[in-house]
Amino acid sequence: MSDEYDLIVLGGGPVGENVADRAVQGGLTAVIVESELVGGECSYWACMPSKALLRPGQALRAAQHVRGVEGGTLKPAEVLARRDSFTSHWTDDSQVQWLESAGIDLVRGHGRITAEREVTVDGRVITARHAVAVCTGSDAAIPGIPGLADAKPWTSREATSSDHVPDSLAIIGGGVVAVEMATAYAQLGSRVTVIARHGLLERMEPFAGERVAAGLQGLGVDVRLNTATTAVRRDGDQVVVTIGEGEQITASEVLVATGRVPRTRDIGLDAVGLQPGSSIEVDDTLRVPGSDWLYAVGDVNGRALLTHQGKYQGRAAGDVIAARSRGEVVADQPWGRHVATADHAAVPQVVFSEPEVASVGLTADAARAAGHEIQVVDYDLGWVAGSSLHADGYQGQARMVVDTEREVLRGVTFAGPDVAEMLQAATIAVIGEVPISRLWHAVPAYPTMSEVWLRLLEQYGRQSA
Repeated sequence: MSDEYDLIVLGGGPVGENVADRAVQGGLTAVIVESELVGGECSYWACMPSKALLRPGQALRAAQHVRGVEGGTLKPAEVLARRDSFTSHWTDDSQVQWLESAGIDLVRGHGRITAEREVTVDGRVITARHAVAVCTGSDAAIPGIPGLADAKPWTSREATSSDHVPDSLAIIGGGVVAVEMATAYAQLGSRVTVIARHGLLERMEPFAGERVAAGLQGLGVDVRLNTATTAVRRDGDQVVVTIGEGEQITASEVLVATGRVPRTRDIGLDAVGLQPGSSIEVDDTLRVPGSDWLYAVGDVNGRALLTHQGKYQGRAAGDVIAARSRGEVVADQPWGRHVATADHAAVPQVVFSEPEVASVGLTADAARAAGHEIQVVDYDLGWVAGSSLHADGYQGQARMVVDTEREVLRGVTFAGPDVAEMLQAATIAVIGEVPISRLWHAVPAYPTMSEVWLRLLEQYGRQSA
């Protein structure tokens, strides 16, 4: 195995894999340095295991909401076993085989940048002819709540990989991890309490958090909004969480879901004049300003902490590293092959909660804050014929945010059962800046839930008349 490559990638998750793969397809040699499992957080402790935990309950509820279906129960042990199959039982053999098939070398160990275009892995020095890409991801943030760190809290890793369902679970936080894990463990039989300093899913449209709060309560979750956590302590087999003015909640486990921090504390950033522990600033080609060789891709740059956005960045970064290695002039205009444009205002996201929330682009408040003249169009998803067929008594809401000056969509949000699969159409409309006049010709098949597009456009027409 060589000690010199065209590209060194720190981190073997999906982001690093995409950077390396695109660079190799562009004719470069590449090596990935990984200290844990190849495949990263998403494969073993985030996207895949969490959705594997959630899907059985979603499927059961979907069936139970159709007249003529009776009974049905979840078997927690089988749910956990299915989850384990999606993580390959926390082995990365298949991922390593893929690297080999793609022509990407792997060095296991903790890598640190020790000089320009140089990474040292447990004493071994590897140099890069063209670039080093930092793709080390992020860790769960542990806030400075008195006693919390000593109480052995769960983070998202423990929540998605637990080998048992706790009798009770207290969750500190109101974001995506909090509501998804509340959904998962409530449907598996835990007594769940969610403690949110403010509301739920605050970066999304307000109705999304409100509907998820109601959905969680319908699953038996005790939802505490606008509530501060003031102390946590471990008391034998239990955890005591103090909230508000001194009320105490006792649970078998406590999950901290209060955000993420970049995994940059011990990767040698100080050797190249950057601040360890901080996000790494990059331009739209994912390159660190002032450097012609250092890139930061995925969660480490803080632009959009989502696996699919990291992979999107990875494809752009791998292509641009290969192009620059050939001396090509790289155009950095928005929406170009080498530019991560969608990170700014066109990020799709699905929250697999009860109910699901799917969104892309700007919320109404964010669009106004950005200076756009907008019109907000809401429609009750339950009024759509396809929704009523999908589930008896279907409840949901759709919103589109229209830029009235340009007559294009700035954002779309759906909240309701099984709305995730409608998101790509909204993403294409927002990314493609499809004019409202042209969207009228995108006829939704009847009777499907996608007919909501016709109803939204009709509502916009009435409001604009």
